[in-house]
Amino acid sequence: MSDAHYLNNKELKALVSLLDDDDTEVIQHVEGRIMSLGTHIIPYLEFEWENSFNPIVQKRIEELVHSLQFELTKEKLYAWKAQGAKDLLEGMWLVNTYQYPDLELEQLTREIEQVYYNVWMEFKSDIHPVDQVKQLNSVFFNSLHFGANTKNFHSPGNSMLNVVLQTRKGNPISLCVIYMLVAQKLKMPIYGVNLPNLFVMTYKTEDVQFYINAFNRGLIFSRKEIDQYIQNLNLQPNDSFYEPCTNEDIIVRVLRNLINSHEKLGHTEKVDEVKSMLDVLRSV
Repeated sequence: MSDAHYLNNKELKALVSLLDDDDTEVIQHVEGRIMSLGTHIIPYLEFEWENSFNPIVQKRIEELVHSLQFELTKEKLYAWKAQGAKDLLEGMWLVNTYQYPDLELEQLTREIEQVYYNVWMEFKSDIHPVDQVKQLNSVFFNSLHFGANTKNFHSPGNSMLNVVLQTRKGNPISLCVIYMLVAQKLKMPIYGVNLPNLFVMTYKTEDVQFYINAFNRGLIFSRKEIDQYIQNLNLQPNDSFYEPCTNEDIIVRVLRNLINSHEKLGHTEKVDEVKSMLDVLRSV
C-alpha cells in the first residue's frame, strides 16, 4: 500500500504548499515525497495547479505530473511487452502518450476504423493481390491524401499517430503502421519490414511475396530491388531485410526515430526520457 492512503487532502495540500520554498533540499524532499505517492495522485496535483496563482508552484507541479505520467507510460510499455506485444496500435498509443498523456486508445482506434471504412467501401477482395494493393493505394494516398512529410522529416510529430492521422503526413514507419493496420483489418497479409534507413512492408503468403513503400505512395517492388538497395548501402544481406518484423521491432524503431528527432532539435531531456522507454523494451 502506498503512502497516499495515509495522507489526507489537508496533508497533501500542505506538501504542495511547500513547493514554493527557496531551499533546494526542502524542494527535493517534498518532490521525492510526492513522487512516492504514485500516479493516482495526478488528478489531485492537477486540481492544485488550477487553483494556484504562483507560477513557480505551477511549474513544479507540471514537472511532477509529467514525471508521474512518464512513470505510468513506462509501466504500461513494460506490461505491453511482457504480455507478448500483441497489439501494434496499443504500442503506438503508448509512444503517443509520452507527448499526449491524455490521449485515449479509443480515439486512435476510432480514427483507424474511419480510414478502414473509407478503404473498405472501394475494396474488392476477389482480385489479384497486386491489384488489391493498388486499390488500397488509390484510397489511402489519393482520396485520403496520406503522404510523406518531406518538409518536416525530423519533426517528433511524425512518430505520433494522432498527429499523422490528423495532418495526413508522416515518416515511413508511421505511414506504414496506419496502412498495415487498415490492410490487416481487410484480411490482407501485409507486414512491416525493418530495412536499414527505410521502413517498408511486404505482402506475404506461401505463394506470393512482394514489397510496398508507403513513403513513396505505395510503390510496389520486388526482392531484387531490396538486393540492389542493400548492395548500394554496402551491407551484408540479412533475412530481416526481407521478412516481416515483430510489433516490438516496430515500436523500438519508432522510439529510435523519436530520439533522433529530439536530438536534432537539441531536446536533451526528452532524448534521455525516450532512451529510458527504449530500455524498458530491452529489459523484459
